[in-house]
Amino acid sequence: MTTGEGAVRLRPPRNAVDRRAVPWWRVQLLVTTAVPVAVLAVLGWLITPARFWLLLPAAIVAVLGLACAALLPSWWFRVHRWEVTEDAVYVRTGALWQEWRIAPMSRIQTVDTVRGPLEQSFRLATVTVTTASSKGALRIEGLDHELAAELAERLTAITRATPGDAT
Repeated sequence: MTTGEGAVRLRPPRNAVDRRAVPWWRVQLLVTTAVPVAVLAVLGWLITPARFWLLLPAAIVAVLGLACAALLPSWWFRVHRWEVTEDAVYVRTGALWQEWRIAPMSRIQTVDTVRGPLEQSFRLATVTVTTASSKGALRIEGLDHELAAELAERLTAITRATPGDAT
């Protein structure tokens, strides 16, 4: 999108992640919360003199974890966006601190598709686009696994046809 005398204006990427990313993120948060809560609760029951000082933090962590699992995934779904054009890969992520990343096709070195066990259960995948940037790879999480495979193939074809040395 251009404005004025050929200046390029940054716009939000067009594509949202898959709707199944919301429950996937919820389960991730719940699992991440359950581990410290379980450890604190077990220690609280085993160590009688310190019971209150271990069960209270367990309860606080559990309440905060449940609140995060209830609220954050829906918010992330509204914020996380991605788009691939013939020129670049665009990714916007974050909740409070939003991050916009752009990887020109000529700088892409590798394209990977990853499906962890939890992602597989939700039929989702993550596409990772690696460049020579010191900031690290771009990750498009929460994609339908078939769309992720198609996107990886498309990116590979576009980068193969794009002149440049990817450094």
